[in-house]
Amino acid sequence: MIREYKTIEEVAGPLMLVKRVEGVKYDELGEIELPDGEIRRCRVLEVNGSNVLVQLFESSAGLNLAYSKVRFTGHGVRLPVSRDMLGRVFNGMGEPIDGGAKIIPEDMLDINGTPINPAARNYPSEFIQTGISTIDGLNTLVRGQKLPIFSGSGLPHANLAAQIARQAKVRGTDSNFAVVFAAVGITFEEADFFTSDFAKTGAIDRTVLFINLASDAAIERISTPRMALTAAEYLAFECNMHVLVIITDITNYAEALREVSAARKEVPGRRGYPGYLYTDLATMYERAGRKMGSDGSITMIPILTMPEDDKTHPIPDLTGYITEGQIILSREMYRKGYMPPVDVLPSLSRLKDKGIGDGKTREDHANTMNQLFSSYARGKDAKELMVVLGEAALTPIDRLYAKFADEFEARYINQGFNENRTIEETLDLGWELLKILPRSEMKRISTKILDKYWPK
Repeated sequence: MIREYKTIEEVAGPLMLVKRVEGVKYDELGEIELPDGEIRRCRVLEVNGSNVLVQLFESSAGLNLAYSKVRFTGHGVRLPVSRDMLGRVFNGMGEPIDGGAKIIPEDMLDINGTPINPAARNYPSEFIQTGISTIDGLNTLVRGQKLPIFSGSGLPHANLAAQIARQAKVRGTDSNFAVVFAAVGITFEEADFFTSDFAKTGAIDRTVLFINLASDAAIERISTPRMALTAAEYLAFECNMHVLVIITDITNYAEALREVSAARKEVPGRRGYPGYLYTDLATMYERAGRKMGSDGSITMIPILTMPEDDKTHPIPDLTGYITEGQIILSREMYRKGYMPPVDVLPSLSRLKDKGIGDGKTREDHANTMNQLFSSYARGKDAKELMVVLGEAALTPIDRLYAKFADEFEARYINQGFNENRTIEETLDLGWELLKILPRSEMKRISTKILDKYWPK
């Protein structure tokens, strides 16, 4: 039997203290019934003897302490899951907001889940094609990987997220691929962009969208990514699907965490974020991967905006420790009008070597990738030298490298948000650009590969 309590002591912002309760556990879901019958939800944050501190999901406005009742459900926040979630749009609490019927659940899953046991993990090794040259060719995404995108305010990471969600596929397994997209703390305009973009291109049919607006409660921002991961776990490990989870924007999530921490008067860590920010992010990121004995997998692309474009800020810094690399967006590329504005040289996918090569992409992939990185880095150095000393000071070969860098940016990095390149098209474009340089400069490509693929 569920007991009701009329012992609300005080409300401070999003927090409420309830006294003299029994058998309540941390993270349990509660319901507050107002005198007019309105129900508001809350979650247990702290248990101290018979006193519990709860956090409200909705506003505390109009809450009459003397006449309101609280009851606890005996379980945490749960998400009703079913295959019918594909093609639907939900809010941050898992309720449909697309005008469709409620989901008839095949199961009710606790949104907190658990990270995958390292001993039960399968090593990520299968190539995922995103159709974006800078990712597929140079920073390859592998099934089961966590590859974040580090952006800055004003950069078009929303367009890039939509492009990846639209185009990504595990080659040869199209029918079994799903995208779970979580938008955390975004504006109504951005929410409308994502829903209309997915609906217009037909990508919505294989996508589950969770949308949390900036105007929604902070606690909902904390639950949205977990809702998305719970849906992904069901589709991956119960329905054996390859699931790509895209979460934007992790910075808004961390801000909400800081807001809740401040309300609880916790001792702040770096830049006011709670000391457990690393652990909290890890409990989310580590839910991605491949499990032994399961055909399904969860690949994750968290997107975060770096405050003041600072890579050492706690959010990108800690994310970089947990994930396997990062794709960094560049303001310089954006100013040049190159889309997507990926900064190739500091970007990194630590698992790219595992997902490329003969039988996965093409035998020349590793060789061309190393040569393109090397040539572009030298070309950028040559261009910097040209700014200081003038073009006349460069050797003829350095001029060729400078020309290569310009062409590489204009044709390889720049492809727009609607062009979907196959890996073969990306590799062929790489060879075409390398032709700008003499064959004798191809020091990172084996003679066998060079003989076979060097453009005639």
